[in-house]
Amino acid sequence: MKKILITLALALTIPAAFYAAAQENRQLTVAKPDAIADLRTTKGAGDVQAKWFVRNAAVVSQDFRGPGPAADDPLLIYPTGAVNRTNNISPRIGDKDFDKGFKSIAPTDLEDRQGTGLVSFVWYKLTLTLPEKIGNTAVKGGRAVLEIVMDDYSEIWVNGKQMPGFGQVGNGVISGYNAPNRVVLTNDAKPGQIFNIAILGVNGVLGNIPSNYIWVRNATIDFYKQASAYQMPDWQNIGQIYTTDDKLSQVIDKDTHVQKIADGFSFTEGPVWHPDGYLLFSDPNLNTIYRYDPKNSDVSIYLSHSGYTGEDIGEYHQPGSNGLTIDKEGRLIIDQHGNRRVIRIEKKGHVTILADQIDGKRLNSPNDIVQKSDGTIYFTDPPYGLPDFYNDKRKDLDYQGVFMIRNGKLSVVAKDCGGPNGIAFSPDEKYLYVTNWDIRDIHRTKTIWRYDVQNNGTLANGKIFFDCNQTEGDEALDGMKVDKAGNLFVSAPGGMWIISDKAQLLGKIITPERPANMAWGDEDGKTLYMTAHTSLYKIRVLTGGKYAWQ
Repeated sequence: MKKILITLALALTIPAAFYAAAQENRQLTVAKPDAIADLRTTKGAGDVQAKWFVRNAAVVSQDFRGPGPAADDPLLIYPTGAVNRTNNISPRIGDKDFDKGFKSIAPTDLEDRQGTGLVSFVWYKLTLTLPEKIGNTAVKGGRAVLEIVMDDYSEIWVNGKQMPGFGQVGNGVISGYNAPNRVVLTNDAKPGQIFNIAILGVNGVLGNIPSNYIWVRNATIDFYKQASAYQMPDWQNIGQIYTTDDKLSQVIDKDTHVQKIADGFSFTEGPVWHPDGYLLFSDPNLNTIYRYDPKNSDVSIYLSHSGYTGEDIGEYHQPGSNGLTIDKEGRLIIDQHGNRRVIRIEKKGHVTILADQIDGKRLNSPNDIVQKSDGTIYFTDPPYGLPDFYNDKRKDLDYQGVFMIRNGKLSVVAKDCGGPNGIAFSPDEKYLYVTNWDIRDIHRTKTIWRYDVQNNGTLANGKIFFDCNQTEGDEALDGMKVDKAGNLFVSAPGGMWIISDKAQLLGKIITPERPANMAWGDEDGKTLYMTAHTSLYKIRVLTGGKYAWQ
């Protein structure tokens, strides 16, 4: 066996203290809560006695002064200059008549469009009281975090106060365009504690006001029993490519290096390359979708609460989103574990449920997803997103299937695999590959299946294409991608296996953490991004692959 050593290179050098602070903030921001009260629902709002109110904020003209000096400071930075005419917002926090003019609004009506359009502002008021429990989780002594996602911007005041700091993003001040704005209400929760919250919604972007209105996309109270400990990540320049067939040199250049480009996650999964030039990937453990921008090596939160907002979230190991894909119109399609459904986020932001049940029974936990060039969607549905897997009391279906969504209709197209997981098409779409990882003792198996794809999209002649049962241990057979030459890149025990379309093992890529899934990306489609447990890696591949929307 030929062995080629490779180096894992840092994409960005960051001072340790700064990196630790940044990671600590991200950990606080996206750690999986033990319970959630969804303030957009009657049940969730009722759990914390939440009451919503809304009123327009007017843009009013008023006198002001230009910059000038202060009596004890000669710099021209104070409003002591000539009188001018400018604008203000009414009412403002602290105004004696601030509370006048608000009308009650139901939690279920928060998606109603508010404001006058164009340059407009809307005030929302929210009062809530911490209960003894949220779901089955006791509140006393924990951390309560309010999250708001406003279309388009939001500012938050808690009990009339806001504590902005230089360079602050979110935590009360505007966090970004349609971005989560999170405020820690308390780190020592007490049942009966009351919070009066004011939220200013702003239409934007301000430099080119769109023809839309203001509304609340997401509003939750995330509750944590205690803060999660965070340790500095350990970046190690290690890794290996093992060659078992010389044909691997036609796939990966011998001088290729793997790059580690991000760290500090809980469990990364389901990556997809966006046509606008960035990578989206899931952290199902933390119920979050991240965005990686290769232009500045920046990781940001793209979507929080990406798979579940149920009050029993603390019972789930992986409540969040898993597989992601993007259709030809640029719409994101998401496999949601906790919600047990496949959804599509439309251009205007609303959600379309593509699949959540069949024959009156709920799906298990949609896992990985792929599209055919004609728009037909296929996804796997093992029970691995359910708290107790196969034996979970919530499980409705008596099988684990491969499903197809074609012309708006859901159908099951394969039931051969007890643990269908990764899924990918051959380049000509004549075959569909599925990784089968069945962890039940009676069925325990790790195999790759191949199906013939019929003209109507259904599958036939399913059979084992490659057997991984010779490997030791219980490590998963997980995600999979196929390059333009038909080679399979498979998340398998020990690393990423590269298997030809003739079922020959060409080699393996071994990284410090086993990749769970992959996506083709960058401008030429020849970068394979790998989501690997707590980290994100990439490697250049000579053959390259198709983007999700192609």
